[in-house]
Amino acid sequence: MSKMKTKLVIIGVGNVGSAVLNCALSLDLASEIAVVDILEKKAYGEALDANHALSYSPRPNVHVHAGTYQECQDADVIIIAAGPSVLPGEPMDRLTLAGRNIAVMKDVMTSITQYTREAVIIMITNPLDVMVYYAQNFFGYPKNKLFGTGTTLETARFRKILADKYQLDPKNVHGYILGEHGNSAFAAWSLVSIAGLPSDRLDEYFCPAEPLDRDKTAAQVVQVAYDVLNAKGWTNSGIAMAACRIARAVLFNEHSIFPVSATLDGEYGLTQVALSLPCVVSSEGIDRRLEVPLSQAEIEKLQASAKNLAAVLQSVGLR
Repeated sequence: MSKMKTKLVIIGVGNVGSAVLNCALSLDLASEIAVVDILEKKAYGEALDANHALSYSPRPNVHVHAGTYQECQDADVIIIAAGPSVLPGEPMDRLTLAGRNIAVMKDVMTSITQYTREAVIIMITNPLDVMVYYAQNFFGYPKNKLFGTGTTLETARFRKILADKYQLDPKNVHGYILGEHGNSAFAAWSLVSIAGLPSDRLDEYFCPAEPLDRDKTAAQVVQVAYDVLNAKGWTNSGIAMAACRIARAVLFNEHSIFPVSATLDGEYGLTQVALSLPCVVSSEGIDRRLEVPLSQAEIEKLQASAKNLAAVLQSVGLR
């Protein structure tokens, strides 16, 4: 049976974008994948290399090629991975990238909007929440169709850490990291459960070697990103899988829930800032943002995260 024609465009094929390409192929996301990069030879080489792998793929008829922004014209999903990332030795804060990547995002969004306002755009470029706010509010793109991966990766790390602690499958761990994709992200412990058991009863049922330390676990989620960065020079595998998993929810109209980043519209009294909350994702992008019941302490952490990002937005002239 032939697969419905779907098209994915990946903008930026550095360490992250190339990982997105490989992940998209392994997940059989689309029948056509176009890669776009300011370095045209790099895009050509990545596409050519990917084509050589297709002979051993279960679906060797995927059309992978390099192109220009005109490829966005008939795209179903666009994943933006353009722009520099934090490098080893730089301050361990994604917000340091704000100034340099706003210029990148201006070029990317100006180019995309010449050809489409219909595709669902999933952003990876850091500082993610600043880039999402800029892209959602300054280019006339439908807001529901543009959002960032947000804290989906932190959430995956969080669930994996808890799963390892209790020797369980991460898919059985439910819970979210919310707020900024960065240092002020926080674990929403009031939403954590395994088999319907709340976080304060997990030790009782699963008997770990050491009791659950909430502060230590939450800090580990933030720190582990920099552990990867300092050890290998960049992070790409986890975020590529997160972006492709969200893209699959769009392409297959799943109505799945992910903590993605979008501009808030009064949730918890917050506006004019993009942060991650659980959102229902479908073929239309964000169907619904969920104002989930958080504890007062968690609401205060969300507000602190918003304040942190608002200061950055103001410093770069976006507020």
